[in-house]
Amino acid sequence: MASIDTQQFNSRIRLRHIQCFVAVAQEQHLRKAAERLHLSQPAVSKTLAELEELMGTRLMERGRFGARLTRDGQSFLAHALSVLEALEGARRAMLDEATGTLEVVRVGALPTVAPDLLPLALAEFRHVWPEAKVDIQIAANAPLLDKLRSGEVDFVLGRMADPEAMVGLSFELLYVEPLVAVAAAGHPLFQEADAGLHRILEFPLIVSTRGTVPRHNTESFLRSRGLDLPSNCLETLSVSVARLVAIRSDSVWFTPMGAVREDLAQGLLRRLPLVTGGTEEPVGLLHRSEAQPGRCAASLMKILRETAELRRGSGGAWTLV
Repeated sequence: MASIDTQQFNSRIRLRHIQCFVAVAQEQHLRKAAERLHLSQPAVSKTLAELEELMGTRLMERGRFGARLTRDGQSFLAHALSVLEALEGARRAMLDEATGTLEVVRVGALPTVAPDLLPLALAEFRHVWPEAKVDIQIAANAPLLDKLRSGEVDFVLGRMADPEAMVGLSFELLYVEPLVAVAAAGHPLFQEADAGLHRILEFPLIVSTRGTVPRHNTESFLRSRGLDLPSNCLETLSVSVARLVAIRSDSVWFTPMGAVREDLAQGLLRRLPLVTGGTEEPVGLLHRSEAQPGRCAASLMKILRETAELRRGSGGAWTLV
């Protein structure tokens, strides 16, 4: 990156430069960004060119297939999002002050993590902030991180991603959890003295969808024992669908422990005696590195930390690295 004339940069940089850059980075297309900003495409292109001149470097590669961030662009995006987040936080704070209302807390959560940690934390949060609104958005890890970068959620209860996907984001470990294989309490496997993995695979399997960490861990676990995932699996991101199928049929469900902890405690499901060491995955809080969460979001994050600490202290299956 070329050296930047700080005085010139400070005197010429405008909010429209940052808004335009963020819109193109998120849409990955000049035309779509122009439509979002209610501007013409040439106006967007000119604004980006002005910003790159001020920065002294190319922030995006534009072509017939869209716009892609350069390495400098990825670095600048994290700071640009922080600027917009700070302005939005100030706007919300002033609105809250004027109307006496509280902010909306927007949380992204993995489907296998949400049922384990969020219910307890939300009950405590409701006691502390009875007037606050909470919006829970459930998705796989990659879409959740996209939502976090774009400011659609305040923080994510999820997993750390590859380094390139973590630019501008921070991860705070809460616990690690193993992959487990579970079945209905009355499943025939529990009547057999020595039901090994080959025998388990004779029954229908329920697994997470492709591209998710639980799915990767399931396939890796089987491959390490010379086996492949059967082709007739039920693949789903929905914990509610998976648990009901497991409870009401002879299917075996491979899932992170957090998704079934309550059902195991109630005796609706039982854990099959498989040694799944090496499948443990860290779960934690992800947030934008340079952004400060609002009062209510910060409070819910604190309660989630405390809830995780209580679970670890109660002798559950959570462990720390």
